Amino acid sequence: MSKKYKKQTKKQSEKIVQILIDEYKDAKCGLDFTTPFSLVVALILAAQCTDKRVNEITPIFFKKFNTIESVKDASLEDVMNIVKPCGFYKNKAHAIIQSAKIICDDFNGKVPDTMEDLTKLCGIGRKSANIILQECFSKVEGIAVDTHVTRISRKIGFSNGNSQFKIESDLLKTFDKKYWDKLNHVLVLHGRAICIANRPKCDICPISNLCNKND
Repeated sequence: MSKKYKKQTKKQSEKIVQILIDEYKDAKCGLDFTTPFSLVVALILAAQCTDKRVNEITPIFFKKFNTIESVKDASLEDVMNIVKPCGFYKNKAHAIIQSAKIICDDFNGKVPDTMEDLTKLCGIGRKSANIILQECFSKVEGIAVDTHVTRISRKIGFSNGNSQFKIESDLLKTFDKKYWDKLNHVLVLHGRAICIANRPKCDICPISNLCNKND
């Protein structure tokens, strides 16, 4: 991530994102969930795993563990056996059980609705907390920066930051708040559909003429 790209202006950045918003009208969270806790579990499983795989596993998980209390009291082995297809299954199983215990013991069985409290959960950092706040509580306090957002933000010229924190900080300064809840969704979809790592489809990209790819 040492290459530096020409920084886009605020006006140009918002023009680019508006094009992407128009292109991906149905952009939304790629993880299936029905409750805040089911999203917590899905986000823990999603680390270095595809949304598709996570969406296959979470229904199986919640068929066996249908309450936070049942997850809290579950054995590590039982959870590991279910989440194994998502990779890093021991760490993820531990994080799920510990998060359930924290929610039950410290938050009366309810997933908290603040950044400070959400990041106390095991396996939930600022990126995941942003997603939970936005999707479950309609609170837009920041922008979820994952690998797609990191890569594309640098390539397009929104940020040259070398950390997710710095990139989020740059995005928050660049974009008016009305764009914050859309940025992650459209950049993730664009990264999966068009701006694919190492094999971008620049010939059909709707923002090809505005991108810094050749600078």
